[in-house]
Amino acid sequence: MVRVGVNGASGRMGKTLIQACVEHQNTQLGAAFEIASSNSIGQDAGVTAGIENLGVGINSDLESHTNDFDVLIDFTIPECTILSLESCLKHGKSMVIGTTGLDDIQKQKLQAASKIISIMFAPNMSVGVNLCLKLLQIAAKTLGDEYDIEIIEAHHKHKVDAPSGTALRMGEVVAESLGRDLKDCAVYGRQGITGERDKKTIGFETIRAGDIVGDHTVMFAGTGERVEIKHKASSRMTFAQGAMRAASWLSTKSSGLYDMQDVLGL
Repeated sequence: MVRVGVNGASGRMGKTLIQACVEHQNTQLGAAFEIASSNSIGQDAGVTAGIENLGVGINSDLESHTNDFDVLIDFTIPECTILSLESCLKHGKSMVIGTTGLDDIQKQKLQAASKIISIMFAPNMSVGVNLCLKLLQIAAKTLGDEYDIEIIEAHHKHKVDAPSGTALRMGEVVAESLGRDLKDCAVYGRQGITGERDKKTIGFETIRAGDIVGDHTVMFAGTGERVEIKHKASSRMTFAQGAMRAASWLSTKSSGLYDMQDVLGL
């Protein structure tokens, strides 16, 4: 049984992760964490998540509770994730990271830490999304440079980063399959007189509204036809279940940096 620690335990995703942890056959909740100013500090993590009392209190001091978990699952914000990484690295604990918006320097810290501990880092842990990534690779190689590529994503109004980590990963997969660098060919939104579209670009459009969990569409538009690969998430539970699957898989790895494609054998 893998003992799991959950960061951001009283947030929307944190509560769902706790529920998924209880339901998964190979995981059990060992620890739960929140920022020191949270009203949930000291409360039972299970009660906070809307399920039964689990006997696991929510703490703010991860450093003092690293003996309570084997794998830390973190879907918080970049600054919090990197602080947690430092503690996990110090105490030899694995991490499943679903945080989006990490910059290049923060990603380099994950890479360096993975030489000592095992890390699974993915912007989206849905099995369906990761299947879509494989399909995008096939589609891009098959359709080639003659198709215009646009990525449209929609999330709830509380999401703070844009485009989503999943949309960016989709763009990276497509760009890599076409021999491009996303940093050079991405176009983030259009306004005014933009001129004719450069066929080598990959466009991104972002929607933030209501309580949308996560919608992603990648459009390959050619002459006389259009191919679209879509994924729509209706519940955060799909991400949480993927995270538990990842935690169980990662517990057998002593070091290395992995993504969900590794977990699913894709």
